[in-house]
Amino acid sequence: MINIRKLEAELWESADLLRQGSKLTSSQYCMPVLALLFLRYAYSRYKMVEAEILENRPSRGGRVMPVEPNDFAAKSALYLPREAQFDFLVNLPDNIVSAGLKTKDGQDINSLGEAVNNAMQVVEDQSEQLTGVLPKTYTMFADDLLRELLRIFNNKTIDEVGGDIIGRIYEYFLSKFAKAVASDDGVFFTPKSLVKMLVNVLEPKQGVMLDPACGSGGMFVQTGDFVNASGYNANTNMTFYGQEKVEYNAQLCLMNMAVHGLNGRIVSGDEANTFYHDAHNLAGKCDYVMANPPFNVDKVKAESASAADRLPFGLPGVNQKTKEIGNANYLWISYFYAYLNDHGRAGFVMASSATDSANKDRDIREKLVRTGDVDVMVSVGNNFFYTLSLPCSLWFFDKAKRLENKNRVLFIDARNYYTVVDRTLNEWSEWQLKNLQAIVHLYRGEQNKYKSLINEYWNALSEHAERHDSYSWQDRDMTFEKALGVLSSEEAMYKTYIKDQQDALKKTKGKKEKDELKAVIASNEAELAVTLEAKDMVNEAIWLTSKFGLEGEYQDVLGLCKIATIDEISEKNYSLTPGAYVGVAEVEDDGVDFHERMNEIHTELASLNKEANVLMSEIMKEWETLNTK
Repeated sequence: MINIRKLEAELWESADLLRQGSKLTSSQYCMPVLALLFLRYAYSRYKMVEAEILENRPSRGGRVMPVEPNDFAAKSALYLPREAQFDFLVNLPDNIVSAGLKTKDGQDINSLGEAVNNAMQVVEDQSEQLTGVLPKTYTMFADDLLRELLRIFNNKTIDEVGGDIIGRIYEYFLSKFAKAVASDDGVFFTPKSLVKMLVNVLEPKQGVMLDPACGSGGMFVQTGDFVNASGYNANTNMTFYGQEKVEYNAQLCLMNMAVHGLNGRIVSGDEANTFYHDAHNLAGKCDYVMANPPFNVDKVKAESASAADRLPFGLPGVNQKTKEIGNANYLWISYFYAYLNDHGRAGFVMASSATDSANKDRDIREKLVRTGDVDVMVSVGNNFFYTLSLPCSLWFFDKAKRLENKNRVLFIDARNYYTVVDRTLNEWSEWQLKNLQAIVHLYRGEQNKYKSLINEYWNALSEHAERHDSYSWQDRDMTFEKALGVLSSEEAMYKTYIKDQQDALKKTKGKKEKDELKAVIASNEAELAVTLEAKDMVNEAIWLTSKFGLEGEYQDVLGLCKIATIDEISEKNYSLTPGAYVGVAEVEDDGVDFHERMNEIHTELASLNKEANVLMSEIMKEWETLNTK
């Protein structure tokens, strides 16, 4: 079994080592590297479609007719002339001049950088959507560095797992670059778990989708994945529109969409400034709106925003002296609502402060709540962004709510529900995303979807059990809690195996014997990782069923979720902060005497201070001795 996470990490590590060995910054390196990944995807898909075309290809005079650009267009795939194919670039000689290559304009190609530039131009000539998007700056790379990058991305494992996995690798690289360049333009990437939560709640099927602050296109990609996973074709069912003021980000978006086989209409530059322009003329026409707009933007020209319309609830607070809007959060919120048609849904990320901000914001929020179209509000904890440590909120509108929910809002406080990735980053795991979505399903009266999730848990657990032959599924008394106990035993068993083998390795001298033991250890470590993943899954199943049962009966859960009526929201001055409604869960007694533990900590601290003083005294004596010499 191929470990995709390991492949992603290895590719990134290899590529980033090359950057560190060059004089390029992360910002300079980002676009060219992502474009090479795009080219690798295009070639992988090209070879797959070419094989399909040749399968039933007619022949003349004993020769199979060559493939043509029209053959690929008929299959919604990109045709690649020979000079733009990845293996052609990988196999070019070290002495490029000896290959006698020329550009499309007839100019001699004298370096690998020029050859890659030419390949990017040739690809653009095949796709109107990519015109002017791909970088042609590869001559800034030393040929040796560029050749090594091509070799890294020519990894045969990519073909073994299928060309579509490059979309995932592209997103992985995008997220790593976002973190690496966070000090300047790292705002272009919305973490996948937040995007997935938006898509999961909106459940797009078909129609017009707009992201008026589209960045690198994550909303389009996850929507496409959701629609395709539902058994439909995203390019047939959905029409994607985007606005992105920063042209660099729009280029990343178009490449990202192309890597995932999606078509879209993306506008960038000044005309894509959503504060002042509805670039696609979509007010009142969208089935879905998704966005992660910049928070707390100031100095927006009030007159220009007003003239651009899309303000069903009026302008936010305006500084009468400067005629500027001091905080544009409610401009965005108003726009998202205004873009929806009479059955549209919107989901977006917003600063936490917007849920209960005062003055004109509060007035707009009252009008919004009174429409009955606010659907779900979710509080998200710290460290979900690469560039921010602040919490945020997810807002959802639905103009076609079921009648029972028309004057109700589901509040979810998920600030304490997440998986720690590292010291500075949190996310929702796939099972956590499914659990949060399950709460929404119950609020919408969709118990069948809740039960499908419970079956998904059982099926995944059953697959693990069969693989490890760890317990009998004929046992009618098997519960998630019992399964957790079995998995804990599995975990202990593998850890014991691994320790024993590591101890044996230390005493082994022969190379062959060492290699065999290392292979066994690696195999057991892989199995341990699978068991730990299964444990995480079962813990999530227990988390969900302990609150809503196996059958899925919605109930308000203290500290987690509550369905509030418009009257209840009115009583709280139209606050949309989930914490104001769900309350605080009781903290379980861990059996530790607080005062006793504080005394222990105080004693420990006093002891450490005493040791520090002794150490400082000794250092000062040494310093004085040195000064007298």
